[in-house]
Parts: sequence; structure tokens; C-alpha cells
Amino acid sequence: MKARILVLNAGSSSLKFQLLQMPAEQTICKGSAERLGSENGLLVVQNSGKEWEEELGAADHQRALHRVAQILSEMEVSQNTDDPGIQAVGHRVVHGGAEFSSTTEVTENVKTQIRKLSALAPLHNPRNLEGILLAEALFPKALQVAVFDTAFHRSIPDRARFYAIPMELTESEGIQVYGFHGTSHKYVYEQIAPKLDKASRVISLHLGNGCSATAIQAGRSVDHSLGFTPSDGLIMGTRSGDIDFGIIFYLTEKLGYSQEQVNTMLNRESGLLGLTGFTDLRDIQQAADAGNTSCQLAMEMMAYRIRKYIGAYTAAMNGLDALIFTAGMGTHSAELRSMVCAELDVFGIQLDQTLNNLPAKGNRAIHQADSRVQIWVIPTDEELEIARQTYHLLKAGPSEEA
Repeated sequence: MKARILVLNAGSSSLKFQLLQMPAEQTICKGSAERLGSENGLLVVQNSGKEWEEELGAADHQRALHRVAQILSEMEVSQNTDDPGIQAVGHRVVHGGAEFSSTTEVTENVKTQIRKLSALAPLHNPRNLEGILLAEALFPKALQVAVFDTAFHRSIPDRARFYAIPMELTESEGIQVYGFHGTSHKYVYEQIAPKLDKASRVISLHLGNGCSATAIQAGRSVDHSLGFTPSDGLIMGTRSGDIDFGIIFYLTEKLGYSQEQVNTMLNRESGLLGLTGFTDLRDIQQAADAGNTSCQLAMEMMAYRIRKYIGAYTAAMNGLDALIFTAGMGTHSAELRSMVCAELDVFGIQLDQTLNNLPAKGNRAIHQADSRVQIWVIPTDEELEIARQTYHLLKAGPSEEA
């Protein structure tokens, strides 16, 4: 069964799209809008062997989505009988809560649940839903499919999934670790799985505007740095990551911040932005190299936080066999990878600086020949993983969940 599938992947500051011919996994057109929400949004499109860039200015996700819709319309993707055009649209949805554990056809009920879960993923779920609504209008005959970031982490055991709060809240309100970036972690793990034993212990580092670490044992997620919402764990572009919750009470009770102001601060004004004024690591590295002490400190803080998670997860799994760097910063920043791997030889992590400094291209090993732990740079392809899951549902016949 052949099918043309469009994938929409809305991140906290980006929008990626890809049109694929399945099951051949042939890319027809793809692109990404970056730095959304800033003053210098940029859209990069690849089609028919050509690549071009468009300045989006102070664009948000909605404007970027409409431009993507225009590009696809200009390609004259038809919906007639002879050429079925786009038969399904696969959407990355960040938070699926306890309601969704697998890829699901989008229905009115599913959209309602995604909207309700927006309170737990305010930077993502609303934008994921925008993409769904636009795709429904643009491709009314296509099957709309939701692929949830949280699904891969349903295997996390209770000892790592539950918080030490009154158990009735866990049971009645579902307050627990859900985990995110699951589509990315699953994809990059499967890229090196053939090179590992089935029982191998792997730490996957998804380092983009949003960042997360996942402990993967025998192919299953067993711990993850993001929790009930995608705001915990590592330092991110605009999110603080781990923070003493007492600071929240200090801000509200002592300094007079409203709950909304605190929520905005921790989700949109903290992380690398709060430390440096920049969200893009390329800008931070350039400023750090020029002597900007705030940017230098931010990179040290980020690398240090990542190292702490590597140590914790190595202990939790009683060892480590492979370390994966992926997403924008993980794939392209040799300096960050070097800082993360520094002083981790106690775990058998030995980085080859020559291999590390080579220009990023495809999957590549960057560990020394005698390193006990394999170190890999693997560009994630969430869009391909979403397309695979969407195609599987399309071929099997959709069934509603929740």
C-alpha cells in the first residue's frame, strides 16, 4: 500500500514539516521554521533538490503554519481519484497524559483531550492543536493522526514514575512522570540498537530548545528528566529545568509575583534566555568565545547539569554502554559535547576530540577506540518516526482511543 503522508512537528520555538512517500520513506518536500517567537524567524525549505530560505520576521507558529500551507498548495497536491494526494497527516503531540498510550486517529474527543492537556504543556500542545486544525481545513480527506511524545515513556517503572506526594493525588489526578521527546529518543536508540546487546544500557540526550535525558535499558525507557510537564530536568532554551519549588513560594509570597507571572518566568523567560539574553546556542557560543562571561557560565551550567544526569542514570542502570547526542545542540555543538564528556572517564566515557570536531553529517561514533562506552552523534528524525507510525495506523485501519 503506497501513501503520501505529511508530518507536522511543532516544537517550543520551531515547526518542522515533511511530505513523504510511504512505505518507501522517500522525502518529497521538507522544511523547518526556526527561532519562532523571536524577531528573526527563518523558514528553510527543501524541494526537488533545491533549498531556499525565507525570512519570517517576528513570526509565531500560526504564521509559520500558514506559510507551510501555502507552499504545499503551490505544489498542487491534489485530492482527486487518480492522485489521492496527501492521504494522512501525522502530528507530533507533546503531552498525551494517561489518556493516550499509542498512535491515535484524531477525533473531536481527541482534540478536546489535547486541549485539556495544554495546561501541562503550554509551549507545545496549543501549537500541536493549531497544526491539527489547519491540516483538517487544508486536507479534509486526509486521515489526521496524533503521535504522542509521552507514549515511549509508559514503560518507566513506578519507583521512577511517581512523586513523593500523597498517593491519592497520584491516583486521582494522575500527577506523575510522563516524559517527553519520546519520538526522538525512540528513533535515535533504534539507530544504534543493532550495534548493542539486547540488554544494553543507553542514555539518550535530546538537546535542542527543549532538552531531556532518557535512560534506556533493553530498549525500554526506565527514567527520564522531564516529568509531569516538559519543564523539569536539564537547562533549556527558555525553561529553567530543575528548581527548588520553595523559590516559587518565595516569588509569590515574598516578592508579590502572581502565579501567571511565575509560570511565564519559568517557562518562557528562564533557561539560556534568562542567563544570557539568547535562546540559540550558536549565539551563546559566539558570545562566549568573544569573552561574554554570562554566556560562558551558561554553557558551563548546562554541561554540568547534563553530567549530573549521566551520573545518576548510570548508577540507576548499574552501568552504561552507550551515550547518544541528538537534536540541534546535541548534533551541531562539538563544544557542548566536549564539555559534557569532560571528567566522565570514571564511567568509561572517553571522547575522541578529532572525531568530535568533524562537521556533523549522519550517524557517527565519536568515542576513542578503547572507550568502554560508545558515544554517538545521531541526528534525530522525528518526522520519519511519526510518518512510520502514521502509515502503520493508516494501513491497519484507524481506531479511536480515549
